[in-house]
Amino acid sequence: MRDRDAHLSDEELLLAADGELSAVRAAEIRDHTAACWTCRVRLGEMESAVAAFVRAYHGQLDPSLPAAVAPRARLRTQLAALAQAHPDGRPAWLRLFPASIVGWRAAVAGALTLACALVLLNVYQIRWQHRDVAVYAPSRRLTPGLARAVDRDQVCRAELPKNQVVTAEMRRRVFEVYGIANADPRAYEVDYLITPALGGADDIRNLWPQSYRSTAWNARVKDELEDRLRDMVCRGDLALAEAQRDISTDWIAAYKKYFQTNAPPAH
Repeated sequence: MRDRDAHLSDEELLLAADGELSAVRAAEIRDHTAACWTCRVRLGEMESAVAAFVRAYHGQLDPSLPAAVAPRARLRTQLAALAQAHPDGRPAWLRLFPASIVGWRAAVAGALTLACALVLLNVYQIRWQHRDVAVYAPSRRLTPGLARAVDRDQVCRAELPKNQVVTAEMRRRVFEVYGIANADPRAYEVDYLITPALGGADDIRNLWPQSYRSTAWNARVKDELEDRLRDMVCRGDLALAEAQRDISTDWIAAYKKYFQTNAPPAH
């Protein structure tokens, strides 16, 4: 049995960030990081490093790599052109691998290795371009949270929406800075860390892509917290500044605090 109070290893955090753990272990790690500041910060740093790599990959390496379709097309063309048998009895395409250096088996293995490498390259590109990243807690560096200069009366008099309309250009910028520019936008809500209903600002520093389906701590759960905090502020049970601070510092911890639970209900 694992020690629930022990910090997670870097290997486990990396596997969790990449979605490579079993469902049971992934749930255990989500619960642990939700309660452990140290591991949550380390996981956030790893995810930020991965996001920086993805941005560098797409910005610097993509232009220099040929399209995955082109190498496969060239290979098919070469194999078709060399389809005639060679005088020594070998298929002509095996001349790609000199007989003096490699035998028939080695040549076949080399051809299969080349084909596998092309397939893996294509799979790798597709996986990075379309992976559904579980972004359930915003990066403190990218999304520190930002509030407008309003007081409790202004917040409670107005029927402010929990989420204002985010422009397509702003959504694109948010996805880019989080390193998931090609993710399925239907899987995320570009959410305000401090909801406009609590005076949150319409600024990229207050926006992040929150997953609908990758984790229990999803956008719908955060909506419930936003409603609870606004009700408490407008009843006079909670100061507006405290509500803004709690939700922007660690919204999951705030949910546990104000709902008196360690896990949200199933949605």
